[in-house]
Amino acid sequence: MNFFDSHKKYFFAFFCVLCIVLAGVTTNRLAPTVFEKTFGLVLTPVHKGIDIAGEWVSKRIKAVTNINSLIDENMRLKEENEKLRLENSGIELLRTDNARLTELLDLSEKYKELDTTGARIIAKDPGNWYDVFIIDKGANDGLEKNMSVISEGGLVGRITECGFNYSKVVSIIDDSDAVSSVCLRTGDAGYVSGDYQNRGMCKMELIDSTAKISEGDEILTSPFSSIYPEGITIGKVLSIESSAETSTKTAVIEPVADFKHLDSVLIITSKHKNNNILFGDDIGETVSVSETEAAAVGE
Repeated sequence: MNFFDSHKKYFFAFFCVLCIVLAGVTTNRLAPTVFEKTFGLVLTPVHKGIDIAGEWVSKRIKAVTNINSLIDENMRLKEENEKLRLENSGIELLRTDNARLTELLDLSEKYKELDTTGARIIAKDPGNWYDVFIIDKGANDGLEKNMSVISEGGLVGRITECGFNYSKVVSIIDDSDAVSSVCLRTGDAGYVSGDYQNRGMCKMELIDSTAKISEGDEILTSPFSSIYPEGITIGKVLSIESSAETSTKTAVIEPVADFKHLDSVLIITSKHKNNNILFGDDIGETVSVSETEAAAVGE
């Protein structure tokens, strides 16, 4: 028998007395015991630290949750912004197309005595200028070679090649062609072709030395052209030079058509009779003698 077993009744009695004493000590006391004070002194900072740590962790969790929510919200707003941007771009594109269609409608009204059809430009030669380009209509749409092309109130050029569903257009700023022209104010005649020295401009050559043409005058297609209907605006005179050798004047012409931003054009499909040549009836390669000579002079 060990020590505890032999004295367990004493241990039990001591434990009971200790409980009674402790009960008496804690009953109706006015102040905590030294043990409680010591215990509280140790545990209070621990509890405080645990509370602070718990609050910090809670704030971090809330912050992470808020960040994730903000990220999701930011992504949603970006998607909505992109949708709005695309919608605005579409609206702006429609507005631009509507403005161009309105311009073409106004242009067709201006030349309402002529039959016209609209077409879009689908390709062009390299570079910034629309000197040679392709439109999305051809023989299947009733187009023919040498039909005149206009845009924004002014002459653009003529069809030089006509496929089933496309046509090639050479514009007046290309120096390979010439247009019989006349000054609206004075009636002075000449021939307009592309000016290779002043890109995007035209030059009016073979103007008589006594002509009264001056800066600011409006230049139109003449009634002597075998290709272009008369009275279509070509552009305005920017400057004039005289040549003593040829006894003629040359004028720099600023075209009315914007040859840097062409998008849609009108093709004049009406048959007209100028210089005793019927446009649209097997005209083929035919141009008036004066225009052919003017093209040779331009070269």
